[in-house]
Amino acid sequence: MQFSATDETHTVLMDAKPPFGDNSSLSPKQLLLAGVSGCTAMDVVGLLKKTKQKLQSLEVLADAPSTEASHPVIFTKIDLHFIVTGDVSPESLIGAVKLSQSKFCGVSAMVSKAVPIFYKISLNGDIISEGKANFSF
Repeated sequence: MQFSATDETHTVLMDAKPPFGDNSSLSPKQLLLAGVSGCTAMDVVGLLKKTKQKLQSLEVLADAPSTEASHPVIFTKIDLHFIVTGDVSPESLIGAVKLSQSKFCGVSAMVSKAVPIFYKISLNGDIISEGKANFSF
């Protein structure tokens, strides 16, 4: 049951898990998590570059437990874990994530209206902050 979404130049494939699909591509819900993760990661990298931080790597892990007892099956929350390595100021990193999760990430802003988004920030192996997306409209 593979579907595709296409704009003028790009195509993204989607599929469902068996028995409805072949699990050959990300599901629409997985793409939603990828959109949240990618949007906020781009914000954080851009903000760290602006403050001349020496970022070595950034990984955003996303976990979203969902309802199981009834339909529609929806996320109950989204947990993001920002894992950063490099010569980065903890204050700059925390500030970048907070700005992304309160002002800049449009995907998180839209999704947080339906489901809470929580985040944890690790720098060079140590957890340095935790919080919740907080957009003011």
